[in-house]
Amino acid sequence: MQNWFENKRFFWATMLAPTVWFLAFFVAPMALVWAYSFGENAGPVNIAITGTFGNYAKAFRPEILQVLSDSVVLALIATLICLVLAFPVAIAMTFADDKTKSWLLLLIMLPFWTNLLIRTYALIAMMRTEGFINFTFAFFHNIAVSLGFNLGDYVPMELLYNKSAIVIGLVYVHLPFMVLPLYAALDKLDRSLIEASLDLGAGHLTTMWKIVVPLALPGIAAGLVITFIPAMGAYLTPDLLGGPNDLMIATLIERQFKRANDWPFGSALSFILMYVTLIFFALRTFFEARGGKVSAH
Repeated sequence: MQNWFENKRFFWATMLAPTVWFLAFFVAPMALVWAYSFGENAGPVNIAITGTFGNYAKAFRPEILQVLSDSVVLALIATLICLVLAFPVAIAMTFADDKTKSWLLLLIMLPFWTNLLIRTYALIAMMRTEGFINFTFAFFHNIAVSLGFNLGDYVPMELLYNKSAIVIGLVYVHLPFMVLPLYAALDKLDRSLIEASLDLGAGHLTTMWKIVVPLALPGIAAGLVITFIPAMGAYLTPDLLGGPNDLMIATLIERQFKRANDWPFGSALSFILMYVTLIFFALRTFFEARGGKVSAH
């Protein structure tokens, strides 16, 4: 039987439309933004492509590097927390029966059915000074006071408008992105290897570390990349949950395009973020190449 791609007419009939769409609505706009990153403002609405690297040089100013480093650190912390929280969930889904697995998958996918803005405002309602968290702590505080404990007046916790709130929001939004690739990798595990490890005297933690984790390494790498990259480029979550000085790179880019009207510098920052993304994709490929091998020791 002839391969489908050897039939030129069929190949072009199926590939022409998506190729044109990709070139027109992805490659062309990205190429334009890339060209802007080497330009200068020539007026309120005009940009002259001069070939300058000055926009990239401006990205190495201390205040810009601070924003970039904060973005990387906050996204990395949120990603690692997602990994710690998602791994047990993925394990539970892997070993659950079919009916329970379907319900767990539904619960994991359910947040995607709700608009991100609504979910973020729901989190604000939970964490604000008069929110559910402070209300719950105040409730138990008042009970303790009524029982004779001298705790003084309850002071509401400041949970919003700081870096901790940003991390909580990033974890809240991006946790499903970690669970799904981990589950996809763990669901393909050869369970006989786990049984053999336990039968040979290895404990559960040893089996988890030396058998399950190496076999799940491609899923872990995919989850880290899929979670870290959107978290580092997140705009809405840090904008709503962070304080005035808690900038992340996406917020800084937005300010260059809107408030500062400095499209060349905003374009340069956008592509710096893309270059960082490509580095992490390269790291993912490296870990995938090494994944799936169980240590003999």
